[in-house]
Amino acid sequence: MIALPAFKLLRPATLDEAARLAAEPDARLIAGGTGLLPNLRLGIGKPATLVSLDALKELGRIDVAAGGWRIGACVSLQKIIDTNELPSALREAARSIGAPAHRAAGTLGGNLCLDTRCIYYNQSEHWRRSNNYCLKHGGDTCHVAPQGKTCRAAYSGDLAPALLVLGAEVETTSGTRLLENLYGDDGAKHLNLDGGEIVTAVRLPAPKGRSGYAKVRQRGAIDYPLAGVAMVLAMRDGRIAQLRVALTGTNSRPFMLSDTARLIGATPDNATAAALVKLVQKQAGPMRTTVTAADYRRQAAAILARRLLDRLSQGEESWI
Repeated sequence: MIALPAFKLLRPATLDEAARLAAEPDARLIAGGTGLLPNLRLGIGKPATLVSLDALKELGRIDVAAGGWRIGACVSLQKIIDTNELPSALREAARSIGAPAHRAAGTLGGNLCLDTRCIYYNQSEHWRRSNNYCLKHGGDTCHVAPQGKTCRAAYSGDLAPALLVLGAEVETTSGTRLLENLYGDDGAKHLNLDGGEIVTAVRLPAPKGRSGYAKVRQRGAIDYPLAGVAMVLAMRDGRIAQLRVALTGTNSRPFMLSDTARLIGATPDNATAAALVKLVQKQAGPMRTTVTAADYRRQAAAILARRLLDRLSQGEESWI
């Protein structure tokens, strides 16, 4: 890693001021900085200005709202973990991120807006230059898919799939939308945010079933997901009444697994688990963005989904 580039650090006192400053050329937002600062030390970007959100205390609250919760974008991961009333999937996802110091500094909004990752991108400046850079930053070729014109870097945030299955909406300075609409399918521009638009909060309804999150990673701690799966499961009379599944780490965006409705009414037996495995295997699209084989990540995602189905189906019909 190299020294941080020179930049101005601004601490706006209002959200309007923050949005105005963030819209300036070569400005970047910073909250916990656990994702941004390592990239800057790798020479990935040289913003002239960092706009800190730490003075905007209204972004650091968790409030009960409309039978659910409104979680500010600057709420720390540790605060999410410590708020026992929040759904298990969200707390488990937050607990899986980084080390204690990362969770103390990292924020909800920062993890939702986490940059996509790739073995050809998250390297030193010298390494990337010797490889003629890449389509995501400084070059014109995606080394993962050189015949294409789209960056295939993988989205690797942990909170997004948990929030997707829980039916979350995201608030920004431009309005409110379903969380899934925050993301695009291009690893180089995976966030659908206009210049100066800031994620301010997430609105989370109370879950209607048990929820959970699981992931695989290269190291047992402080590592990004090679594949991560979140699930909400509701049972009625021993049969599946609701099943929502979302994935991260395998594609350029976090996404809801489709066609799970075909499993409604089924018992959570081996046949149902096998059908779920096939859905994940078909829809997960990992590519050569990590040192781990893409097919391993696809199979791992499928097994994680099966294990979550087993775990949640054995519990009571309520979230914990």
